[in-house]
Amino acid sequence: MLGIIRLAAFAAAMSIAASAYAAGAIAIDDEEWQHHEDVGYGVAVGEHNRDEAAGAAMRRCRQEGNKNCRVVVRFDKCGAYAVSHGHFGVGWGTSLRTAQTMSLKECGSNCRVVVSECE
Repeated sequence: MLGIIRLAAFAAAMSIAASAYAAGAIAIDDEEWQHHEDVGYGVAVGEHNRDEAAGAAMRRCRQEGNKNCRVVVRFDKCGAYAVSHGHFGVGWGTSLRTAQTMSLKECGSNCRVVVSECE
């Protein structure tokens, strides 16, 4: 019986440890009226928390040669960034589709998802 309790405690600890690495972020470098294909970005997933994910996304954005990076969305499961001429939107949720739909809705008409990612 003690072995079953230890095994259950171990499984619970592993579940908590796995969920501790469930944060992501997207950093973007864009300008108003810029074409969606020219947007620079960096994505981080699998970080300990949203702050670490934001820092990692900023580093990746800058490593790609972008100079004016900013974090636009932090998420626990999925995140997305959409853009059109003069507008942008961000989204997050438990699925890629939810995050993308939210970003497109927030952005408005004629928007395209530039980047989306899930844990």
